[in-house]
Amino acid sequence: MSREIKFCLVFRDMWQSAGKYVPRVDQLTHIAPAIIEMGCFARVETNGGGFEQVNLLFGENPNKAVRDWTKPFNEAGIQTQMLDRALNGLRMSPVPADVRQLFYQVKNAQGTDITRTFCGLNDVRNIKSSIRFAHEAGMISQCALSITHSPVHTVEYYTTMALDLIESGADEICIKDMAGIGRPHSLGLIVANIKKAYPEIPVQYHSHAGPGFSVASILAVCDAGCDYIDVGMEPLSWGTGHADLLTVQAMLKDAGYIVPEINMSAYMKVRSMIQEFMDDFLGLYISPKNRLMNSLLIAPGLPGGMMGSLMADLESNLVTINKSREKNKELPLSLDDLLIKLFDEVAYVWPRVGYPPLVTPFSQYVKNLALMNVMQMLKGKERWSMIADDIWDMLLGKAGRLPGELAPEILEKAKAEGREFFDGDPQDNYPDALNKYRKMMNEKHWEVGEDDEDLFEYAMHPAQYEAYKSGKAKIDFLADIAKRHAEKSSVKKEVAAAPTTGFAMPSTPQILNVDVNGQPYRVTVSFQGAPTDNTATATAPAPVAPTSAAPPITKENSVFNEGSELLSPLEGKFFLVKGTGDMPVKVGDTVKKDQTVCYIEAMKTYNAVSAVSDGVITAILLNSGDAVSEDDILMIIASPHG
Repeated sequence: MSREIKFCLVFRDMWQSAGKYVPRVDQLTHIAPAIIEMGCFARVETNGGGFEQVNLLFGENPNKAVRDWTKPFNEAGIQTQMLDRALNGLRMSPVPADVRQLFYQVKNAQGTDITRTFCGLNDVRNIKSSIRFAHEAGMISQCALSITHSPVHTVEYYTTMALDLIESGADEICIKDMAGIGRPHSLGLIVANIKKAYPEIPVQYHSHAGPGFSVASILAVCDAGCDYIDVGMEPLSWGTGHADLLTVQAMLKDAGYIVPEINMSAYMKVRSMIQEFMDDFLGLYISPKNRLMNSLLIAPGLPGGMMGSLMADLESNLVTINKSREKNKELPLSLDDLLIKLFDEVAYVWPRVGYPPLVTPFSQYVKNLALMNVMQMLKGKERWSMIADDIWDMLLGKAGRLPGELAPEILEKAKAEGREFFDGDPQDNYPDALNKYRKMMNEKHWEVGEDDEDLFEYAMHPAQYEAYKSGKAKIDFLADIAKRHAEKSSVKKEVAAAPTTGFAMPSTPQILNVDVNGQPYRVTVSFQGAPTDNTATATAPAPVAPTSAAPPITKENSVFNEGSELLSPLEGKFFLVKGTGDMPVKVGDTVKKDQTVCYIEAMKTYNAVSAVSDGVITAILLNSGDAVSEDDILMIIASPHG
């Protein structure tokens, strides 16, 4: 008798793998009935990972989004699943245990059935507590093997990990081939080993299409006993996304498996809606290159889920690099030049930092470290000259055990900087915090929300939640949308008028009317090269503070001449602190050389900026969250001797 294979639509990951943002809640609830009408999905990935954090970034309540989005699937009997980063919960950095526990309670109450938990280091210790939290909340605990290809990540390695997770209580196993570089033969052996030991345990396969192995891998794992296959669909399949539903269904049907039929009328409706969402605003954040398959991805092993943001990061960093090259009278690099340099550097860095599986957040850490090395070396500086605090935590063992050994050059750098290694339970480094956030919400007169969901959101994403509550997130997001639309319009006009020339930015500010929680704002967006500065400003009679209209302060336009200038080492966003509970420095504070005084957040990591000498802070020239370019002046630090 033929065996049945079921499908899961990874709707969250389709968008995250393509670009920066995800559909608004009104778009999600609009498309849900059509997805159900397709009649071929046993599961839909509705939330988790970066999906909910993005709701906050464009000023939308993620709790309402999850409740409204999961409801139609719950009613239709389609299971909903979320992605959970174990120790890191929904974010890039570790989360206190009490916040992790509340996470599962909130998401189950909001309508999520299955939690897919993975540890970016494959440290089972970080996953075991998630199994317990999921069961206590009444959820199905699906535990993931983060697949990569290296000398230490063998079939035996993954088989042992899977059996350990099942013996610890996992209800299901996911083969999470996040970069699509798992080899079909080896993946088939892993699934066969799991099914031989525990034939009743469901196995689900998740793979990205980029390097080109995914379709062969799907057939191999199905032949070995896999039960569920994650699929994407046009216009967000293939490339950095997932194998397309139609291809996978046809292939498995031909192989003799029982697979669900697809309502093609509904399929075309969903396909059209996705394109409408992209035409609305989401396409502004999707690189055309993300649609391409690329065998160059085999060597660096970077995951599809971060390739969307990677291309955006490269574009912004390319500007910084070429500014430096122009100063040195060197020819500019192209985006392809930078991409190849990055891939080569990832291949150099990865084994030297212990072969962490290239999945969030450690894929970003390895990529960021490689990109920072590339940028520093292009400027004539040394490799490893900038390592962010979060990356050091990974290297030192604070996030879990690395699969491989650190290179001598990393060990020597750690010793020279007096850094201590940690081999205990990673959770011990992050004490409970819910009471602190509950107290802070009470002081601000903020409601903790139904099922404590707003308390959870604040504790999980404090900076983003505060920006959401103040209205700043929505203003900044809509201003960015207006700017991108104007840039796109300018490109079209310039191409039509003179196809051989580059595009020009609008010469006048663009006006956008914004509504934030019922309060009207007028947002002015102006551009580099225009008569006004290149920031967005908002005016309204409301209590919400507008974004700053002051231009970036650089060496050329600084009016401060007392003391030394503390310069931004890279492009990003300025923050005085990493966490809500941290104490920021202020004007008048005395600081010591090498003391951390602020951070530049770039590519999802916080890079510490230290004082270059002893002194007194006489000026802080930016607000937290302000965008900065490399060499912008952040602070003035005067010598204590005048």
